[in-house]
Amino acid sequence: MLALLAMIYALVPPMINIGGSTAELKAGARQVAAGLRKTRSQAIVSRDEATLTLDVEARNFWLSGEGKPRSLPRQAEIGVFTSQGEVVDAATAAIRFYPDGSSTGGRVTLAMGERKLHVDVDWLTGQVEILDTP
Repeated sequence: MLALLAMIYALVPPMINIGGSTAELKAGARQVAAGLRKTRSQAIVSRDEATLTLDVEARNFWLSGEGKPRSLPRQAEIGVFTSQGEVVDAATAAIRFYPDGSSTGGRVTLAMGERKLHVDVDWLTGQVEILDTP
């Protein structure tokens, strides 16, 4: 019995992520992916370009036409890889979608400790996908 408790005690600390949870990270990635998909749909329906802009320092993003920013997990490290023409400044960048559904393409990375999730946008199709790196 004591050995079983010692084993459980030894296994629990590695499963607890100090500084942020895996659930928060996944929720943040899903939120970014949903925002990107909504922006793509907005571009197709309106037959006009639409952007999702990220501010990595403020840890938030907003969609064109919407004034209210959406927050991302405070503990997450956030990175954006996009077209050079979509970089506003050192902390702000956008991913643009066109009326045909295509985009400038890019990747939003959310990381907590060793865990990283990538939200990829295909430039040709505009399709959004969440990738988990072990």
